[in-house]
Amino acid sequence: MHIRKMALQASFSKRTFTFEFDARTSRGLMREKHSWYIKIWDDPKVGRFGIGECGPLPGLSIEDSATIEEKISSVVEQINHAKLKLEDVDSSSLKKLNTFLTVFFGEELMKKYPSVVFSLETAILDLLNGGDRVIFRNEFTKGKPLPINGLIWMGGLDFMLQQVEIKVRDGYRCVKLKVGGLDFEKECDILQYIRRKYFRDDIVIRLDANGAFKPEEAMYKLQELSKFGVHSIEQPLKTGHHGIVDICKSSPIPIALDEELIDLSGREEKESLLDRIRPQFIILKPTLHGGLFGCEEWIALAEARKIGWWITSALESNIGLNSISQFTANYDIKLPQGLGTGAIYTNNFPSPLSAEKGTLRYDLKENWDLSDFS
Repeated sequence: MHIRKMALQASFSKRTFTFEFDARTSRGLMREKHSWYIKIWDDPKVGRFGIGECGPLPGLSIEDSATIEEKISSVVEQINHAKLKLEDVDSSSLKKLNTFLTVFFGEELMKKYPSVVFSLETAILDLLNGGDRVIFRNEFTKGKPLPINGLIWMGGLDFMLQQVEIKVRDGYRCVKLKVGGLDFEKECDILQYIRRKYFRDDIVIRLDANGAFKPEEAMYKLQELSKFGVHSIEQPLKTGHHGIVDICKSSPIPIALDEELIDLSGREEKESLLDRIRPQFIILKPTLHGGLFGCEEWIALAEARKIGWWITSALESNIGLNSISQFTANYDIKLPQGLGTGAIYTNNFPSPLSAEKGTLRYDLKENWDLSDFS
């Protein structure tokens, strides 16, 4: 591909997405979500550009939501004043791209603003690949689907059971339920209903507590939940609680760490956590866990220790979800991934991504509509 030798330029914009429903987790209710988009180009006459999404989660991301736009603005300004050319960016591997970004923007950005790093990685790789939203050329972008779980949002008993029925009807063989935000007996009733109604369908159940269990009651709850043949449970205790070590050793349900991984950027920190806690699984989100390279490093360290993993979105729009899905497809995926979030907003970007029969597919017949950024 011919690379045009013109200086890179950048801009950013903000968009607010509205949920199709009241999205409840153990951390509270969400009705809308904000994302910022970094756009990078090098020849305005050609019209090609790369774009990446920065969508931190308030209350969970390490970024300060009050100052994130100021940081994005300074990143864009730095690009526009640098006279940097595309051929100056070493993107032969995610590690080399990460090294380049560290040198160019400084370690503070790389350690404290993972969602901005993810946005920059995506925008640069997009532009390098021709600006057609193909971040990685692999089997997924050729049409091979990825297995995904069906996410069941918190709500009343009837609401949650209705979601389960819809997901199973639509072909999902793995469902993920949030627990810890309702009465525990009601949550057990939901699981019992699933097992009784779909006992012949071999439905895999994943749970996510978002750190909601109290340490003194966690083991009792895990024992009770294990009666329903649960595959795994994410983050039963709050981040940083020393009891998670014993929980991982003794729990009858395999433990997956999620929030526990946030704010760890150095390789030695990651190794120390995995060696100390020894979880059965880790759950990775590029927006929270150091961008694409940060997740690549986590995966390598986990696999070296025979720790399982899967990747989920952090409620990004289709732009971020597209990048995450293509990155995920670089691996030999066996477990369902948490990537079925493309339909949660009323005003998402039209894209080739579609969830069907328990998979996420990149539909080669569909096109992107990013006219807002032209």
